[in-house]
Amino acid sequence: MERITRFRAVALLVAFALLLGFFSVRMYAVQMLGAGDVVADSDTYTTYYTVKAARGEILDRNGNVMVGNRASYNLVFNNFVLTNSDDPNGHLLRLVKMAEQLGVTYNEHFPVTWTRPYEYTLAEQNANWQGYFQAYLWELDIDSDISASRLMEALRDRYKIPEDWTDEEARAVIGLRYELKLRTDITNLSSYVFMEDVPDDILNAILELNVPGLDAQATTTREYYTTYAAHILGTYGSIDKDEWPTYKELGYKMDDKIGKEGLEKAFEEYLHGTDGRLAKVVDKDGNIVSQYYVTEPVAGHNVETSIDLNLQIVAEEAMRDVHESLRASNGTDGGGNGADIEGISVVVMDTRTGEVLACASYPSYDPATYNKMYNELMADPLKPTRNRALMEAYPPGSTYKIAMSIAGLETGAISRYSEIRDDGVFTKYPGSSPKCLVYSRTGGTHGYLDVAGALRVSCNYFYYVLGDKMDWDDVDAVTKSLGLGEHTGIELGENIGRRANLETKQKLYSGSDAYWYAMDQVLASIGQSEHRYTPMQLCSYVAAVANKGTRYAATFMKRVVSSDYSTLVEENQREVLSVTNMSSETVAAVFDGMHQVTSAPGGSGLSAFRGFEIEVCGKTGTAEHETGGSSNGAFVCFAPMDDPEIAIAVYGEKAGSGAYMARVARAIMEYYFNTDEASDTVTYENRVG
Repeated sequence: MERITRFRAVALLVAFALLLGFFSVRMYAVQMLGAGDVVADSDTYTTYYTVKAARGEILDRNGNVMVGNRASYNLVFNNFVLTNSDDPNGHLLRLVKMAEQLGVTYNEHFPVTWTRPYEYTLAEQNANWQGYFQAYLWELDIDSDISASRLMEALRDRYKIPEDWTDEEARAVIGLRYELKLRTDITNLSSYVFMEDVPDDILNAILELNVPGLDAQATTTREYYTTYAAHILGTYGSIDKDEWPTYKELGYKMDDKIGKEGLEKAFEEYLHGTDGRLAKVVDKDGNIVSQYYVTEPVAGHNVETSIDLNLQIVAEEAMRDVHESLRASNGTDGGGNGADIEGISVVVMDTRTGEVLACASYPSYDPATYNKMYNELMADPLKPTRNRALMEAYPPGSTYKIAMSIAGLETGAISRYSEIRDDGVFTKYPGSSPKCLVYSRTGGTHGYLDVAGALRVSCNYFYYVLGDKMDWDDVDAVTKSLGLGEHTGIELGENIGRRANLETKQKLYSGSDAYWYAMDQVLASIGQSEHRYTPMQLCSYVAAVANKGTRYAATFMKRVVSSDYSTLVEENQREVLSVTNMSSETVAAVFDGMHQVTSAPGGSGLSAFRGFEIEVCGKTGTAEHETGGSSNGAFVCFAPMDDPEIAIAVYGEKAGSGAYMARVARAIMEYYFNTDEASDTVTYENRVG
């Protein structure tokens, strides 16, 4: 008798354990895996909704919100209420017809074309959605090899679609029934969001239909609070098929949204919050009996960038003004140089930290209307969507002469006061006789010049001679350490360009064209040949010169804080990427020459900075290119001379002259240092007087 009692007790415990295990597994599936809806009893249903976490804001360094969130509504389905209504198919058809009438689209992933002859569209979907479709067929006991046409016939029968409905009506309702079925007992997808960010008028029109189970759910939607900085703020959207494997590994759900480009993408790990899970217990009529959070949503962090939005605005408007002025000149301004200008880009950097204060390309666009205006933007011949500052690599022209001067002084090829006579035409190598620009225009020369004077008037002949007498490996090493042809450290994708050297020629050419000839070295010395650098690299380069050789990593981050600003998550720590040896003599000679560019008679940047109260060190550049038309124009600078704070690089495609680009830099410095208005006159590089 005692053994029977013990046996019954053990059996009872085992049965209890199995029952407990069953309910534990079921609860885990509901709460953790999100397995749709779970019946609580015969009269009520518990539905689990994903509550999207608010994305963090993107702000400028002064706390101005550039990208944030606004309150919005999504339309979300409760399948239990719909399927227990009097006519589920009829309600769904009314909903679809209203959407068509209002001209709005809705979310739907059923992988079959909308018209006969039906075909599958699985190839357009990622692997997970393809898997969901296979699971759907398995759940409905349908052969996975069934044709699309046979499947439509089977589903019309299964969902009892009336025979007098058109093919399009049946296809529309089947698509919605598919979405709802996936979320009940097949997948771990969250509740079916029929439509996102619904405008008030459309929301009211749809809700007036009283479709059972369709509710308005409060959420947030990404919002741009500025029309500026479009090329760096980036875009935000759904995960693509090619992106899904990466984000799946990071724990994202397939219907999550992510930063696609720009700062939205670069700082995704901070901006992305953690979604919550809300349980709603409803009766068959859709009345909420109770609701509670299984897990509460956690908002993403706010990213305070290094950008000064007001400075960004000044930079973009200055670029626009110069661009419009040159385009309108029609041959009357400087002989037509720059009248065919295509685009301008600018980067402004804090020399002391590497923080980017402004980064812009022109022409630009309104990021809020990017998707709506996409086709028009792509058709624009001036290519307003191009991020010229980071992704376009250009020949630097005479801005490269700063690096040449440093290399020459540091290797002893020249000293601060040693002079080279400008003979106008460099005739050392037969078959090629490059000229100094002033000789080409006037037949004159600059005479004897030291390095500061050569920088002031941008004498090509001086640098032909200097480059020819140097070991190019020494020049290339200085160029590399100053950051040209190297990653700047910036968080966004960038074109790293290339330095003119033997390695580059061997990558680009074959046969005898791949050799590094003496004339390659001569032309490379004035910033031509195979040099290609981005405006971001040019700004990092001139900032390193301002720092007497120390190059900091470029960054868009100031700090990251929690959504309520109570906690500092991360703060930018300046990082040294490289150091270039610059003796006091080298610094004095280069700074003096660059200062003369903007302050002394004959200085190629004098016209733009005449009367400016701050001592500016600058260098113009005019570069030939392969596409015809006016030459490209560049200008780099830093200020103040005695204690540099900011560095600027401006580059204009077919701008004609680097002196035009100095106008943009002047406007930026006017704002930064709060001084007088800039001059409108232009002095050509290499022009005497």
